[in-house]
Amino acid sequence: MSKLRAPASKLFNLLFATTFAKKTSCYGVQRLGSTAAPQPQVCIVGGGPAGFYTAQHLLKSHKGVQVDIFEKLPVPFGLVRFGVAPDHPEVKNVINTFTQTARQDRCGFYGNVTVGSDVTVEELKQAYHAVILSYGAEGSRSLGIPGEELSGVHSAKDFVGWYNGVPGNKDLKPDLSTETAVILGQGNVALDVARILLSPLELLKKTDITASSLEAIGGSRVRRVLIVGRRGPLQVACTIKELREMINLPGTKPALDPRDFQGLREAVQDVPRPRKRLTELLMKAALENAAGKDAEREWSLRFLRSPAHILPSPDRSRAAGIRLAVTRLEGSGERARAVLTGEVEEVECGLIVSSIGYQSLPIDPAVPFDLRQAIIPNRMGRVQQAPGVTPVSFAGWEKIDAVETARGMAVGKPREKLVDLRDMLKVASL
Repeated sequence: MSKLRAPASKLFNLLFATTFAKKTSCYGVQRLGSTAAPQPQVCIVGGGPAGFYTAQHLLKSHKGVQVDIFEKLPVPFGLVRFGVAPDHPEVKNVINTFTQTARQDRCGFYGNVTVGSDVTVEELKQAYHAVILSYGAEGSRSLGIPGEELSGVHSAKDFVGWYNGVPGNKDLKPDLSTETAVILGQGNVALDVARILLSPLELLKKTDITASSLEAIGGSRVRRVLIVGRRGPLQVACTIKELREMINLPGTKPALDPRDFQGLREAVQDVPRPRKRLTELLMKAALENAAGKDAEREWSLRFLRSPAHILPSPDRSRAAGIRLAVTRLEGSGERARAVLTGEVEEVECGLIVSSIGYQSLPIDPAVPFDLRQAIIPNRMGRVQQAPGVTPVSFAGWEKIDAVETARGMAVGKPREKLVDLRDMLKVASL
């Protein structure tokens, strides 16, 4: 303990004092004759599902470990509380297990603590034997197209946060006065957003959706939702459960075009069973739609379309539509790639929700971060480098040596050296 330097922040002084007391009590046992090692102290940054599952595993597997969970919000459970759709309460039952974990004597929860500002990662490293980063992806991927900054364009992360009660999204106030909404992306989150927009109010009243969101949806004029994807029916990213819920949503009909599914009945015979069942359900819904079904609201999956431009209103104050680039597929199955055809089409809409994925953000200058890939560089989960340092082991050098020797043999030389540091590091990390 004498090697630990006292942290600078006042908040951490309090937390450090608690940790110090636990460790000194453990040393006290040793002085009474115990040969046990000091009680391991582990810090988990992030109080979401991954953080709690990690804590649960550590507490179960290591009987002497003490786990502290740090969460920037005053409340725990992360995406279980703020990401799961309000009409999926069964998914939230895992909170009961997390609560049992948090109530254990060897587990501490510290909410309203922002790692990176209230306390630094370096301070945590001084006070704990291990620091586990489990803070999730807090950013949204950018569309990278003109007009995405206009009013009426929202990320799915913010929109979901709005109806689920994320404090930072409570003032979102999406304009629901439009008849048509467009959702970009065809994953489960996209279907969640579509379902919430189209659900009868009586169903939502029975959920934990926020009161302000419920009131706004009660006055919504949205009657048509287009769920847009760059690829085709065989590449949709949602699960069959989510799709079935959309198909069976009261007062709502799927408006699927049977032409989108031509030739797929034979193609699905050789795909994995989950994909086959999903595609067959889509085809069945498309055929039923062709037969006709009355409903005051509708949704559709628009395939082979990529967002190209958010179209502004005449006064350029808000979104009034979207230009979609028509694509075609190169390849097949999950590896199929969408390529532009040069054709475009425009859709009038006043609400656009981008559901193309979340993105991790840097947490602290002491933690390396790859801005291009939006990840913390790691090897089997272990952070690979200290700030600005990429250590290469001797085994890493031997990988470089093997590549250089092979390149040399190919041209009749004993060795063809790698001269670019990035190439060396890439080979060493393989």
